[in-house]
Amino acid sequence: MLRTPVHGTRLDILEWLKDPAAHFPPQRHVDPAEHGVHAGPVAAKLGVSRRVAEAHLGLLARLGLLRARRIRRRTYYRRDEVRIAEVARMFEKGW
Repeated sequence: MLRTPVHGTRLDILEWLKDPAAHFPPQRHVDPAEHGVHAGPVAAKLGVSRRVAEAHLGLLARLGLLRARRIRRRTYYRRDEVRIAEVARMFEKGW
């Protein structure tokens, strides 16, 4: 995780996913607060292709900062608040 450069886009995504209902349109079949958001709305908000959004979301999921859940044919991403708090504590300690 420490070798991954901090990227403003990824920080924006993490911030938006704190309150997905405020930042993304309603989604069919899922509650964004409970299940998260799929790559389509993230791509639209960023103004990039779905593949680029999927790359950012996938990296954040591999780092453990997001949880990915497959529902029907899409993968939905939501924040892993426990892991984010652990990472924040590491940096607060000067690690």
